[in-house]
Amino acid sequence: MNPGDAPARRVAVGRITRAHGIRGEVAVLVLSEIPERFEVGATASLADGRILTVHDVRPDRARLLVKFREVPDRTAAETLAGQYVFVPEEAVPAPPEGAFWPHQLEGCEVVTDAGCALGVLHEVVPGPANDWWVVRSDGDETLVPALKDVVVAVDVPARRVVVRHIPGLTAPEEPE
Repeated sequence: MNPGDAPARRVAVGRITRAHGIRGEVAVLVLSEIPERFEVGATASLADGRILTVHDVRPDRARLLVKFREVPDRTAAETLAGQYVFVPEEAVPAPPEGAFWPHQLEGCEVVTDAGCALGVLHEVVPGPANDWWVVRSDGDETLVPALKDVVVAVDVPARRVVVRHIPGLTAPEEPE
């Protein structure tokens, strides 16, 4: 890579939770709404850049059991526990009109509807009922529930998210 070249952006589509069995299968928590991500022959990468190719896949409860061609046995599978599986950002389709993908929010400025800056959206954490947006500012962290009653506006091109001021969730507004 040349100095000044930005690294290619990538999007997490799954998280390997643990090894399964003795033949190199891993349990994968799917983070993508695109089922083809884990079809036989599909490829993805790990954080270190290693490419994985899906050799076999089967559903198991709320996850998939995946056998990657490059993972020959349980010992190799165990080294993958906790790692995320990525695809290049350009492999992500455009969201429906007026919608956005969670990765597009990372780096957005977050402010309240009264104009109080909360910080920068650092991470989107999926939850069983709703996502949680991790907003950081000067070492402080605020968890914002991604709910219609809380989120006022999302402007991805402007890199700005507006949320309602909710006592206990956001700091009290500064007096004028």
